[in-house]
Amino acid sequence: MSIKFKKLNNSIVKCKSCPRLIAFSKKISIEKRKQNMKDTYWAKPVTGFGDIKAKLLIVGLAPAAHGGTRTGRAFTGDKSGDFLFNCLFKANISNISTSTHIDDGLKLNKTYITNILKCVPPEDKPLKNELSNCSTFFKNELTLLKNLKVIIALGKVSFDNCIEFYKKNYHFDKKLIFIHGVKYLLPDNKILIPSYHPSPRNVNRKIINTQKMVSLLKKAKKII
Repeated sequence: MSIKFKKLNNSIVKCKSCPRLIAFSKKISIEKRKQNMKDTYWAKPVTGFGDIKAKLLIVGLAPAAHGGTRTGRAFTGDKSGDFLFNCLFKANISNISTSTHIDDGLKLNKTYITNILKCVPPEDKPLKNELSNCSTFFKNELTLLKNLKVIIALGKVSFDNCIEFYKKNYHFDKKLIFIHGVKYLLPDNKILIPSYHPSPRNVNRKIINTQKMVSLLKKAKKII
């Protein structure tokens, strides 16, 4: 990892700009879930991870309470992550089909994964000022990922916040609609592709399935 990326990730982990989120992460790490009682929770802001020469960026809204907030890595240690990494493996983007902890040997090919918000918000509802505080980190990630061509936004909230980011930073005023798998051209010539979130709820309701997700990932790979 480059020195600039290390500096950025270090500043993310040390960030205390949102007292409500810091307090909530701590609360989760003390109360825990039954199945994670013996685990030591990360309980700090969660950085992005992957290939810093990435051409593809996968973006979620925020780390899960007992996933990323517990393990210290986005989409790691929860059911959404289990589904996502199985699909990434099938699309030849990751070297293994699971993401369980930071030292599990997982590597991503030309892909970086991050969240717009680096801390878990109560009820998955971030406040405007929290999103604003964190947007600097997202902007820096986009700046450092110099080879980036495609962004996949997982879920409508992530998609909407990506657009908000571009409106704020690029005076972008196009109205984009969340439709799974549609390609949108952004003002910096990147392609934005919305995707249904790989949540257990969406998977159980058959809104998203492995075939659909793998197909979308392969579509993104063709573009890059």
